[in-house]
Amino acid sequence: MVGLETILEATWEHIILVYITLSISIAISIPLAFASLYSRKLEFVVMKFANLVQAVPSFAVVAIMVPLLGIGFTPAVVAIMLRALLPIVKNTYIGLKNIDPSLIDYAQGVGLNQWQIHRYIRLPNAYPAMFAGIKFAGILANSIAVLTAFIGSGGLGEIIFQGLIGYNTSTLLAGAIPAIMLAILIDRSFSALEKMVTPGYRKV
Repeated sequence: MVGLETILEATWEHIILVYITLSISIAISIPLAFASLYSRKLEFVVMKFANLVQAVPSFAVVAIMVPLLGIGFTPAVVAIMLRALLPIVKNTYIGLKNIDPSLIDYAQGVGLNQWQIHRYIRLPNAYPAMFAGIKFAGILANSIAVLTAFIGSGGLGEIIFQGLIGYNTSTLLAGAIPAIMLAILIDRSFSALEKMVTPGYRKV
């Protein structure tokens, strides 16, 4: 039987791993999506690389970190980040690009510069696609964080694997249930954030 203190400690480690990685992924992906609007070569490289990494099985991405970066928290962050980049980059780029050209023409007509167009026109209109990508990436990061327990990241994955190895259902559930609850929390929290920042948001 796993103690409550152990579960809480593992859950906290898992939350830190997932949210730090997701924050880094967002910080990298959104500027890349904006930059890709201005360079077809960059768009090609970014999308091809992201698709290539996404095509590799998650466990293989985690495993390859060991010879490259060793074991521990940092390799786990890199492994999760590589898988989380694609949905954020791709969705954000699509959201930024698929803007009604008449809106851009109107914004230029009233004297808005490029930064203002991005800030007040492109980005708000891209929020639905962008947040869909972030939510998917967050759920993906949460699941891969379980796998990174194999390379010493800690978190709920350790408890889950202990349960699997020992054929112990109670131990397995002690790790799996908080992981499932975290996936729901990620989805709900970013949905709430989307509602806060999106002008004229209406819940369907």
